[in-house]
Amino acid sequence: MQTFLRGRDLISDLDFSKEEVETVLDLAWDLKRKRAVGEGHPYLRDRTLGMLFFFSSTRTRCSFEAGMAQLGGHAAFIESRTTQISHGDTAKEIGQILGRYFDGIAIRHCDWQAGNSYLNGVAAASRAPVLNMQCDVYHPFQCLADLMTVMEKKGQDLRRKKIVVSWAYASSYLKPISVPQSLILQMPRFGMDVTLAYPEEFMLMPEIVEEAQNQAEAYGTDFEIVHDMEEGFRDADVVYAKSWGPLLTTADADKGKQLQDRYQDWITDRRKMQLAAPDAIYMHPLPADRDIEVTSEVMDGLQSVVYDQAENRLHVQKAVLALTMW
Repeated sequence: MQTFLRGRDLISDLDFSKEEVETVLDLAWDLKRKRAVGEGHPYLRDRTLGMLFFFSSTRTRCSFEAGMAQLGGHAAFIESRTTQISHGDTAKEIGQILGRYFDGIAIRHCDWQAGNSYLNGVAAASRAPVLNMQCDVYHPFQCLADLMTVMEKKGQDLRRKKIVVSWAYASSYLKPISVPQSLILQMPRFGMDVTLAYPEEFMLMPEIVEEAQNQAEAYGTDFEIVHDMEEGFRDADVVYAKSWGPLLTTADADKGKQLQDRYQDWITDRRKMQLAAPDAIYMHPLPADRDIEVTSEVMDGLQSVVYDQAENRLHVQKAVLALTMW
């Protein structure tokens, strides 16, 4: 257990070592137990978290606000378009000022080729820890919740368990690539064999893929890329299928939508789930495009753990807040 994370930023999934992630999970399970039995845990009494959003949210905002309240502190919601950020406040100024007002700054900024740079700019100027609620490159809190959920369903020894991180069709909008990128970075460190499946135009950032391959080599796991959804699903213990945009091919929304619409058969349905292991679980960070990205039969079925995933966001976030902001 690593016992001193006070003041640490969490922007990239690899900002915390494997042992530090294990510490987060240990505390998250303890906080989940305390929440279940009504045992108070006001570890952040009189502490404040500034939550700056450039991108809409349901689960992220609600879970951070609830988590800070349960820890005895307060979370302030800040919408970028209703502040002077939209009229000239720079990342440096936000870091300097909010870092003096708050004990922690959490930011969600998913604009392609802007979000991660902004978070790092704020962190460079802030005396308070900066926490990534999702950017264009990483989604570390979602991935921590995913890891916690997989361990609850499959046991803490995940060696030789296969997770397929698959693209899926969605009609709503071109979604960020941060969720699959975080998954392929984090899961090899805990022994999982990773298969990344996507149509050829939907590749991830090459430097992230290279680092995922390095992590797999370091921890003795398998990492492969396939371009067939059914091949990816075959014998998987964990099916994690969601949509993301073809941002490395084109950042143009109209052209991206045209590409996306070519692959409407990339849907998670019962037939594809039957290709996975008999006890495979289905995961999705939500929101999902029902009966387009995944059938309701799968999403509401016995193999789905999407609501446990959503709950675990609360517990892992509280753990990181308690460890970094005390």
